[in-house]
Amino acid sequence: MTPTLYEWAGGAEALDRLTRAFYRRVHDDPILSPVFAGMSPDHPHHVALWLGEVFGGPPIYTEEHGGYPHMMSKHLGLALTEEQRARWVALITPAADDVGLPADPEFRSALLAYVEWGTRIALANSQPGAQPPPQAPVPHWGWGEAPPYEPG
Repeated sequence: MTPTLYEWAGGAEALDRLTRAFYRRVHDDPILSPVFAGMSPDHPHHVALWLGEVFGGPPIYTEEHGGYPHMMSKHLGLALTEEQRARWVALITPAADDVGLPADPEFRSALLAYVEWGTRIALANSQPGAQPPPQAPVPHWGWGEAPPYEPG
């Protein structure tokens, strides 16, 4: 049976490591640090819970934080720029390297595909006057066209 992206990544602990490493990079980044200047110390963990659910892990983000409506509400009115969105994408790969997430092309392709998609949704939802749907399911991201190669 093909593992989920959550399982392949290493589960909750691996995603917590990823988001902590990522937000350390954000803290030092001149383009993104202003966006996250008032970030709660729990923010990296909340993002790890979101990613865990998206990648096939338990629905903890939905159960404890309100799922899609809560995530969407965090982006309303931020007026994010394309430069900020692109920097978010650019910082995730070195953070994944920092913490030893799987480096196989299949996993990294799926991770970056979600990050590209998700940051574009966040960018659109953050613009003045944006009216995203108030309810939607948490996306469930998979391997796409290239599942992992498992010999045998």
